[in-house]
This record gives sequence, C-alpha cells and structure tokens, in this order.
Amino acid sequence: MAAIISCHKYSFSQLTTAQTFVSHTLPSKCIKLSSLRNASSQQFKPLCSSEKSAPFELTDEQASFFSSLPRDRFASIKKSAISIALAVGLVTGVPDLGYLGQANAAAIAPALPDVSVLISGPPIKDPGALLRYALPIDNKAIREVQKPLEDITESLKIAGVKALDSVERNVRQASRALKQGRTLIVGGLAKSKVDDGIELLNKLESGLDELQKIVEDRKRDAVAPKQKELLNYVGGVEEDMVDGFPYEVPEEYRNMPLLKGRAAVDMKVKVKDNPNLNECVFRIVLDGYNAPVTAGNFVDLVERHFYDGMEIQRADGFVVQTGDPEGPAEGFIDPSTEKTRTIPLEIMVNGEKAPFYGETLEELGLYKAQTRLPFNAFGTMAMAREEFENNSASSQVFWLLKESELTPSNANILDGRYAVFGYVTDNEDFLADLKVGDVIESIQVVAGLDNLVNPSYKIAG
Repeated sequence: MAAIISCHKYSFSQLTTAQTFVSHTLPSKCIKLSSLRNASSQQFKPLCSSEKSAPFELTDEQASFFSSLPRDRFASIKKSAISIALAVGLVTGVPDLGYLGQANAAAIAPALPDVSVLISGPPIKDPGALLRYALPIDNKAIREVQKPLEDITESLKIAGVKALDSVERNVRQASRALKQGRTLIVGGLAKSKVDDGIELLNKLESGLDELQKIVEDRKRDAVAPKQKELLNYVGGVEEDMVDGFPYEVPEEYRNMPLLKGRAAVDMKVKVKDNPNLNECVFRIVLDGYNAPVTAGNFVDLVERHFYDGMEIQRADGFVVQTGDPEGPAEGFIDPSTEKTRTIPLEIMVNGEKAPFYGETLEELGLYKAQTRLPFNAFGTMAMAREEFENNSASSQVFWLLKESELTPSNANILDGRYAVFGYVTDNEDFLADLKVGDVIESIQVVAGLDNLVNPSYKIAG
C-alpha cells in the first residue's frame, strides 16, 4: 500500500519560523517553460529528458592548469566550476566545462578571484535556520541562544551515545545564554507582542530543562524532536521582535498584491506511478519580509486556485518546476486587464534595508553581496523568468534540489539572479520523488493570509 506523507498540523499560534512562522552573463535553465518551447533544438535539450547528463570533462589545457594549483585553491575553483556548469546545464541539459577557457571566460572573470572568499565558511542548509536569520531583527542575545541549539544537529552526527556529551555542552551554552540575555531579549520584543514573546521564552526555558534531562537519561533518539521544538520557540520569539513592516515598497509596485510578513502554505501533490508514495503534503514558508512583491504575487495566485490541478512540468534532478498554464499564455492572465501579470526581479541583500528591484546583483556590481534568502536549502523556492528579461516572472515557480555543497551561498550563479521567496520546511526530501505529470491537487494558505495586502483575488472578474 502506497504511503501517504503529510505535514503535521499546527494552530496559528504554534507556527514558528522553522515550520511556518516557526534565498556573469551566463544562461540558466530556471527560465520560463515557454522560452524553452520556442528555442531551437540545438540550443536546448528536451525539458524533462530522462537522459543522464554527460560526465564533466576537462580539456587537456584545463586539466594541466588545475593540477598546477595548490590543493586548497584547486578546491575553491573546482567548486566554482562545478556550480557554474550545473547552472549552465539548466539550459543545455548537459553540463560542460569547456566554455571556461573560451568565449564566455571574460564574462565570468570578475567573480572568479573572490570565489575562495565567498565559500570560505560552510553554508547554512537548514531552511528553518535560513528563515530565522532572514528576519529583520538585530538582537545578539537571542542569536546566542539560537546558535548552540542549531549546533546540536552537528553534535548528533557523532556516533552512538558519545554524541550526547557534545549535545550537553550545547544545551548548557544555550541555557546560560538565555539566563544572561533574557532582559535584552525581552527588551527587543515589539510592544504589541511582549506577552506572547514572554510566554514563548518561558516555554523555551522549561524546554531546555527537559532537554537537559533527556541528555542525562541518555535518550539520544529524543534529542532531535526536542531540539526542533525549542528552535520553534526561538523562531517565535524572533518573530515577536519584528514591529510592523520594516520598509516602504517602491511606489510603482505598491498597488500589487504584497505579502507584508510571512505566510505558510500546504501544497498537496498526487504522485503517479510510485508504489512507495501516493501523495505528499509539502509545507512551504513564504517570506514577505524579504520578497513582499514576489511572495504576495504567489499567495494571490494560490487564493485564486491558480495552481490547483496543475501538473509538475519539470523534474530533472536539479529543479522541480510548475506554473505554466495551458494555452499560449506564458503566465497568469489578469482578468481585469486581460494581460499577463508580471512582477519585477526582487533581491534582498544582507546589510540593506529594502530589496533591489529589476536588476541582478551582477548588473548592480555587487559581486560580494550576500542575499538574505540564498539558494542553500534543498527545496529553496524561487520565481522562474525569461533569461534576459529580469522583470518577466509571472506564475512559474521552481524548487532547487541540488545539494548546497555545489551551490554554496553566493558562490553559485543563481543567488542574486533569481528571486527566492520561500523554503519547503516539511517533507522537502520528497521533492526528489516528484515527476513530470504528478498533479498538484491543491495549495492552501494555512497561516499568514492576513499579511497579504492589495489582494486581487477579491476583485470580481
């Protein structure tokens, strides 16, 4: 009997950042499906070909160059080369490193000298952690509680009960940070959310005591579920530090559907021809703090039931993609205008108060800038668009599947080129099981709909 995978249900008050409230001019395959249809067969491989990609091969000249490099430098350039090849493979279907020393080399040259710097640290891959760090807050005290709790994941990679010694150090560090920083944490809460924030802090404090007891009793299997619960409390406290929406959306986009905060949706997919999986419900957190136009557009389409009954249209091991409606339209046709509704490219950068619109980070010359929502997590969600039209996104979305070791934050060509606006936070691993033809039975907003302003779905017509 086929398994049915579904997300746990939470009341709105329980949803936190981790779960709900509980991302060089080269071609890319994350473009509109219609663009692929119109392209010549020489330029693009079949959209969802079952052919395996050819293995990476270096020319004799490139092999000689790489072999002459010191090992640490070779590792940095190799990661960059693989990352670029994978992204180029999104268009060609067959990753090819041959272009590195040829015509396109000049186009990518500005970014390569800084690659070793950009990938110097391990990327954060957990979607919950990415969402917590993406919140528009600056409270060191709560981050000092958050970090050791997240480090428990690494501690649990140690074999057997020996991992518990490391976990205990993590728990003690988090407990100490909470005790010492509680006053600063409470002081950072938004005035309208103080009561809720204090309640969550009390639950966090009690939970840390419970986790300490779990460790003392040597119950290794109980650690991870408790860790997730505590990080949910941390995420909730951090959400309670956000006081309103932190900036003004540019006037030209102000009347579009905007998500001023976060929302969560459940996407239910009917899986075909898989004896081990019948259907799956994916929980997706949409981040309107960092992509209000992009996330608002998607929530508005969800409320129109635009995606209900639509098939998965691409699943090639690199991305899963959908959103191309039947017929000649390339996106959502707004009934009020009878034209395709498009949205601008929207990229939030660390250190900036508001997103950049209409230009890639490369076009802005921000080669070292780090995106607030990077393509790090399995199941990173972003808008597809036409390759050379930054403001052409409409309804087509994709989820990145590649492991982040090959696409680390800001060392791959997707960051800063495509608008990330959310992450799959539950059942993300099952995205890899989806195939072309699997059907999205429904997408439903389960939290945060009140953060949507200017909803067009309420307008008759």
